[in-house]
Amino acid sequence: MTHTVGIKEVARRAGVSVGTVSNVINRPHMVAEDTRRRVRAAINELGYVRSESARQLRAGRSRIIALLVLDMANPFFVDVAMGAERVARASGLGVMLCNSAQSVSEETDYLSLFAEQRVRGVLVTPADMTGRNLTAFRRHNIPFVLVDRVLPSAEGCSVSVDDVRGGALAVRHLLAEGHERITYVSGPMSLQQCRDRLSGALLALEEAGCGPEDLRHLEAERLDVAAGRDAGARLLGVNPRPGAVFCANDLLALGVLQAFFAAGVRVPEDVAMVGYDDIEFAAAAAVPLTSVRQPAGRMGREAAELLLQETGDDAARHRHRRIVLEPELIVRESSLGPRAGRR
Repeated sequence: MTHTVGIKEVARRAGVSVGTVSNVINRPHMVAEDTRRRVRAAINELGYVRSESARQLRAGRSRIIALLVLDMANPFFVDVAMGAERVARASGLGVMLCNSAQSVSEETDYLSLFAEQRVRGVLVTPADMTGRNLTAFRRHNIPFVLVDRVLPSAEGCSVSVDDVRGGALAVRHLLAEGHERITYVSGPMSLQQCRDRLSGALLALEEAGCGPEDLRHLEAERLDVAAGRDAGARLLGVNPRPGAVFCANDLLALGVLQAFFAAGVRVPEDVAMVGYDDIEFAAAAAVPLTSVRQPAGRMGREAAELLLQETGDDAARHRHRRIVLEPELIVRESSLGPRAGRR
């Protein structure tokens, strides 16, 4: 069995007290330079690594925050994580990144793990839209911030995007380009984002003097490329075929695009397309994809900042906030229509 080097062994090797070793690790400015050098040489020689769990028990707080996302395969959540990590590292904290895979049961298991590990706080995009998981988690007195979600039943901070506005931006653009017979391809309608983007699409149609019957809706089982390919195959069998497709995220849109290309359907000449999120792959698609951009990195940064405020020295003065960011339409080739003259 491997022997774990303790602080007492470091002290003996360096010829100093345990307290001096502790000061070198935690308060080096209090120790003379020669002594610091001797202690660090002993640490390197012995391979000593301090026990973070023991330090946390003494300090009563963790240096780890958890980030639980819906789908780590989605580059949108990678950007959220990078934004959160940048803020955490600047404060000397680490980020534990976990993936619920859109599963309520996996979310439950991870929340239990976070409680067991006594993480400092949690950034979470909930899979459980009822809020029950987070209501149960609150009894552990570990703060959390919702990312890309607002759950009225879960009291706490949140950072989200105005998805009603985002859906409206997409469909207003398609209408302005002269497209007709618009289909909205969503993920599961149990997700608030999918419902909000549909509401925005319907709002844009209403503004144009159209009714809800003028928007066809196709619900996919998941928000990934494979589900998009399946949705695209289903759309190919529809008569008349859609003149434009608005997808609830870019992964769905890329899957639909693949299905259309395989069938010889031209984008945007035969069918125009708009996605949502503006992930890096949107601009690099075979036909550059018009997309509604969410400020994912900013979302992660602001969520982490809210969490640090709630867990910092001034936590007693913290007040929960709901930050709603604005989406932006990024126009590319996939949505250009007859009114644009294929510019």
